[in-house]
This record gives sequence, C-alpha cells and structure tokens, in this order.
Amino acid sequence: MAHFVIMGCGRVGATLAHTLEDSGHSVAIIDQDERAFRRLRTGFGGRKITGVGFDQETLKQADIENAYAFAAVSSGDNSNILATRVARETFHVEHVVARIYDPGRAEIYQRLGIPTVAAVRWSADQVLRRILPETAIKGDFREPSGRLFLTELSLHPDWIGRHIQDIEAAARVRVAYLTRFGEGMLPGPDTSYQQGDIVHAMVVGTQSAEIGHILASPPPKEI
Repeated sequence: MAHFVIMGCGRVGATLAHTLEDSGHSVAIIDQDERAFRRLRTGFGGRKITGVGFDQETLKQADIENAYAFAAVSSGDNSNILATRVARETFHVEHVVARIYDPGRAEIYQRLGIPTVAAVRWSADQVLRRILPETAIKGDFREPSGRLFLTELSLHPDWIGRHIQDIEAAARVRVAYLTRFGEGMLPGPDTSYQQGDIVHAMVVGTQSAEIGHILASPPPKEI
C-alpha cells in the first residue's frame, strides 16, 4: 500500500486520514495546532506531526520523501499552495492537490499544473479523486439504467501529450469533455491531454476497476 501526507487536521483532513487508513494505506497528518489532532478517532495509527506544512523538515518528519500523494487541506490558500509546491518541486511527489477558497487563485494554479479543489465544491471525496486513483471512479452522474456513469478520470503523467482518442481506445471509455484552465471544452480529433487537464468520461460501471488500473499506469508502447 502507499504512503499519504495530509496538511491540515480539520474536518476534511481527518476524514481523509481515516478513509486512507481504512483502505490500508499509511498516513501522516500535519497541523500547526496540536489540539487539532483531537478530531482523529481513538486508535488512529498514522503519524501526527505538529508543525508548518510547508517547512521541509516538518515534511521530512511526515516521510514526504516516500509519499505517493500530498493533500494540503488547511484553511489558508497561501499555505496550501506553498506546501503543495514544496511537495511537488522539492520532494517530487507526483500526486498533489490543494484546497483553495478563492476561485481566481484556483484557476491560476490549475494553469501551473497544480490540481485544486475550490471550497464551493469541497469534500473529502473530491480530494480522494485526485490523489487515489483506485477511488477516482465513483461517478458524478449515472444514467437511469445505472450501467453508465460520468466521472472524472485520474491519469498517469505519462499520458500527457497523448491524444484523447488514445485514452478512449486504451481504457474503452468515451471522453465527454475536459476542464482546462478552469473552463470546460469539448475535445476534437486532434485534442491532446495536457498537464492540469481534468478528464470527464462516460464509463461502464462494471469496468471501473479495470479502467482505473489502465489509466493509473503509463500508456502501452503501442498506443
């Protein structure tokens, strides 16, 4: 299983920590206020680090160097973005997400390739979709029969630059639209997946685990 680092032990941070631990992953959670850890359930087995989440030594105590993903979910936009950039640029954590209250800032950082979740649509589930591929396919819309649903997809970074049609062929999905620079767009025949894009696709529910595995891996060489 993977190791996850969370900055901010508020309601969402605690929910993330519990969900990830229940899934068998190791978790470290950081907060400046030691009292915040009271939100964690009795018996929580992860690390609890008191400190500033963008401080490199604090992150090292949380074992950021071996982290699969980092989620900055404190109440401060600046702190979340700074911590996320340190995790990605200094420690090369592949999967990061930042909680952002200001929609304008969220769009700016999305352009920089930092996945963000605006507070207006905030939930622990939205974070998990961005840092935990196996839980990414849950569905935002399900058609009446329940067989098909529309959802966000999580893709391995090696898919960047590949045509959307390649993604559809490999995973057997139909891409409905992309969110790029904070705006929706319909992909054309020549549209490629770019860093920071959010891919929304229709998938067959019974194939969701297989789709998640395919897209969380590098594309096949023949694609």
